[in-house]
Amino acid sequence: MQIAEPLLIAIGELSKLPGIGKKTAQRLAIHLLKCEYEQVEKLITAINDLKLKLRFCSRCFNLSEEDLCNICQSEKRDKFTICVVEEASDVIAIEKTHEFNGLYHVLGGVLSPLAGITPDSLHIKELLKRFENENIKEIILALNPDIEGETTSLYLSKLMKPFGVNVTRIARGLPIGGDLEFADEATIGRAILNRSTF
Repeated sequence: MQIAEPLLIAIGELSKLPGIGKKTAQRLAIHLLKCEYEQVEKLITAINDLKLKLRFCSRCFNLSEEDLCNICQSEKRDKFTICVVEEASDVIAIEKTHEFNGLYHVLGGVLSPLAGITPDSLHIKELLKRFENENIKEIILALNPDIEGETTSLYLSKLMKPFGVNVTRIARGLPIGGDLEFADEATIGRAILNRSTF
């Protein structure tokens, strides 16, 4: 059966999105085809607004509608603590917890020499420049616990040493509701090492 070209093009474009394979892209394209035109228009407008109205904060590289994001502009945030994350999506995840009230710095990835991602590819220079203008007392490294994340954390902690700031990292361990018997050895090991008092 020959598929109509507009559908083929839509499937091709949708399948370029992360985590979307050809079958999911086909389901999404057919779903959009069945939707009311107004619903599709809202989606088109939302996607356009992403590109036209959002930018990266000039200080922390979080997503923003203005030069500085809402977090950097807020007078209620702890200006002495910066949480360093890989991507803007990590800021969203941490903010949902309502447990952190400091500032952020988004690196834009992690070191990965094999993929060609070097320190110059990330927002590391901009992080170091923040020490000139801000009275930073603590840097929290909240990078993913994989090889690249660990390498980047180690690299950053060495860079921060001369500034005399407290460099910490988020705890690693078992998720709430997780079972010990199903956790891998590395996760259990981290949970033991990062244990805290009651």
